[in-house]
Amino acid sequence: MFREMIPGINIPAFIAGTIVIIVFSWYYSLRAGRNHGIPRFFSFESIYLLLLLNADGWFSDPFSPRQIVSWILLILSAWAGLAGFITLRRKGMAEGGFENTTQLVTSGIYSLIRHPLYLSLFLLGTGIMFKNPGLPAVILALVNLAAVFLTGLTEEKEMIKKFGDGYKDYMKGTKMFIPFII
Repeated sequence: MFREMIPGINIPAFIAGTIVIIVFSWYYSLRAGRNHGIPRFFSFESIYLLLLLNADGWFSDPFSPRQIVSWILLILSAWAGLAGFITLRRKGMAEGGFENTTQLVTSGIYSLIRHPLYLSLFLLGTGIMFKNPGLPAVILALVNLAAVFLTGLTEEKEMIKKFGDGYKDYMKGTKMFIPFII
């Protein structure tokens, strides 16, 4: 049944990757009571499925408009992810993993948006979708969009509990994903 829904998916690779994503989600978020790991799992999973689905066409027709859009989104994804990760590592004073910050980070890319790492996931999934934008890829990209949005909302509730009014004030001065827009 699954093979008919999304033809071309390597089932053993899908199962192995899904197990890794489940372990990652549990280890870094769920075991510490950070529920944003639940919708983030679906983001990771949809991106992984997009990667499996589009692996064969990654470099086909390299100068077509869809490939150019894809590479632009993938480069922006890498930039947002690195900028967010580096700033969080330097300013967050994490206990344990980099996710468990003890300081509210509002500088660098975090002065513009609250969720650069989730923006990175959205751009990554959308960039991969443009490699071969058929119906299954578009559906998976929409699942990724919804999962990233729900992850951001869930994490914001966690951050309000952790940082209180400081986080609420921070929310008033920044957007979730795109500066000055959303």
